Amino acid sequence: MAAMSTDAARTPLWTPSAEWCERAEMTRFMRWAGSRRERPFADYDELWRFSVEEVEDFWASIWEFFGVRASRTYEQVLDSRRMPGARWFAGAELNYAENILLGDRDPDAPALLYACESSHAEELSWRELSAQVAATAAALRNLGVARGDRVVAYMPNIPETVIAFLAVASIGAIWSSAAPEFGARSVIDRFAQIEPKVLFAVDGYRHGGRDFDRTAVLRAILEQMPTVEHVVVLPYAGAGGERSGGSQPTGAPAMITWSELLARGEGAEPAFEQVPFEHPLWVLYSSGTTGLPKAIVHGHGGILLEQLKKGLHLDLHPGDRMFWFTTTGWMMWNFLLGCLLGGAAIVLYDGSPAHPDLDVLWELAERSRITCMGVSAGLLASCEREGIEPARDHDLSALRALGSTGSPLSPESFRWVYGHVDSDIWLFSTSGGTDVCTAFVGGCPLLPVYEGELQCRILGCAVEAWDEDGQSLVEEVGELVITQPMPSMPLFLWGDTPGGERLRESYFSMYPGIWRHGDWIRITDRAGAVIYGRSDSTINRQGVRMGTSEIYRAAGAVNEVLDALVVDVPRGEGELWMVLFVVLSEGAALDEELRGRIARHIREDCSPRHVPNEILQIEEVPRTLSGKVLEVPVKRILMGSPAHEAASVDSLANPKSLDYFVKLAKAL
Repeated sequence: MAAMSTDAARTPLWTPSAEWCERAEMTRFMRWAGSRRERPFADYDELWRFSVEEVEDFWASIWEFFGVRASRTYEQVLDSRRMPGARWFAGAELNYAENILLGDRDPDAPALLYACESSHAEELSWRELSAQVAATAAALRNLGVARGDRVVAYMPNIPETVIAFLAVASIGAIWSSAAPEFGARSVIDRFAQIEPKVLFAVDGYRHGGRDFDRTAVLRAILEQMPTVEHVVVLPYAGAGGERSGGSQPTGAPAMITWSELLARGEGAEPAFEQVPFEHPLWVLYSSGTTGLPKAIVHGHGGILLEQLKKGLHLDLHPGDRMFWFTTTGWMMWNFLLGCLLGGAAIVLYDGSPAHPDLDVLWELAERSRITCMGVSAGLLASCEREGIEPARDHDLSALRALGSTGSPLSPESFRWVYGHVDSDIWLFSTSGGTDVCTAFVGGCPLLPVYEGELQCRILGCAVEAWDEDGQSLVEEVGELVITQPMPSMPLFLWGDTPGGERLRESYFSMYPGIWRHGDWIRITDRAGAVIYGRSDSTINRQGVRMGTSEIYRAAGAVNEVLDALVVDVPRGEGELWMVLFVVLSEGAALDEELRGRIARHIREDCSPRHVPNEILQIEEVPRTLSGKVLEVPVKRILMGSPAHEAASVDSLANPKSLDYFVKLAKAL
């Protein structure tokens, strides 16, 4: 992250007006919660401290303020504050989908707006959404889907995917999704773990002006998932033509088209299975450095409360139009769905954010009258680099807030937004994780915006920066930790041991009883935050996290590759440099043909997002005495740390292997 001047660090780029603050949902909640406890809150910081110190009272207030729909109320908010293992809202029974679809809505107002590369925005009203969810759920029940069954989707970010998810949730079945850009191996590694009963899929998709046929990939996926009894195919090749006809793959069990499925349930009334607060809602995936991706299970109630609270931080009002650029393989898709809870419409886009050029999402914001728009830090940096002028070229009068996530937002991008998008826009950068399906640090509509800084720690998130000894830091970089439980923390990891050993190892091994997330963070003296990227070796590309083991497996499928190491290194202006270092067999040369084959395997087996920016040849991969690849130390060296600070030489099997990376760092 580029340095900023002292004046820039202390002078706000934007300050909310008195009128803005008065209208904010956060103000309404703050006053209500203060009245409820008979002691008003002086400011946001005091409200945040209440949320992490009086944990039980805070989450009970979220339940009450938003009027959670439940067939049975809770007997106890929290049994204890232990982590892991905290049990929330015992006795409650509810349904996530019911809370979305049966709220106080104008049935004819838009719920979903949708566009893709080859079509302008279409709309689906709340009435139409509810009817199609009911029809889909009835048809799935007819296929034998019941509470606890797993239903997965290999689908893009389109209305049908949202409808399928809400139908699955209404049954009490368990959802999981992957974007159609994912290769067969990555999909199998995720979905096969949870043994799905039904698969939703498209036959193809469009990205960057090109059509991609996925029928062969779909067949490969099904060959490795024998538990699938039914496949629902949405003919989507061309990604803009008629979505109710066309051909379908052959050789798979009990295939029907999307239109046939809807017809089977046509006219059904909405029905919502009542499930315990901690009944599984969906499975998301967050990869580590070894083994299969972690299959993270979140519950109906925990996600519901977290997403209701999130609406305060997004300042969502009924009638708003919320957009976040995402695919169905990223937790931001699940995050976006929760915006429906407050009566806002969500805007879906399927396609490249840079085709035909980087103006495409700004055009969507104008055409769809988006009020809150979320994009990646990398996209904003690219817009600046390419000379895009949103304020000049588009009517963005409806847009009042702009969010960013996926990687740290650079000071340069902060300045670009206020110079080229709107001088009076609320810009908020956020950082969180798939593991909790929310943000830990992010935006607050009541606070000023400072260059290069996230505004606040999110309500209910007891975020601190800790050193190696577990000491809390201010104005120093440390490990991002969470010191109090949250309802949206994982219920469990699918396939874990009865004692939850993998869950403990993933999040609680460094500081027992404390969640360590794997990010570097600095808490500022005004209680904001700055994120410095991953402190572990997970590769995060545009918000989609992929384990290094998956990338090594793909690269290793090329015969000439004997060993590999991959890192993702922050470079200026929000850019990340992903470089794959390979050890080759004797006589092999890393020419363009070999680079192309390695890149193709990673593209097909992992995803296009995880194709390295560069592939370089090395003599040996640095390893510990126990054989572990030294990804984090190499990353730290390439970011400028001296080798003796990045790694303990005594723990290395081949310490001279670091010399290459030290020389490379000096040349960068």
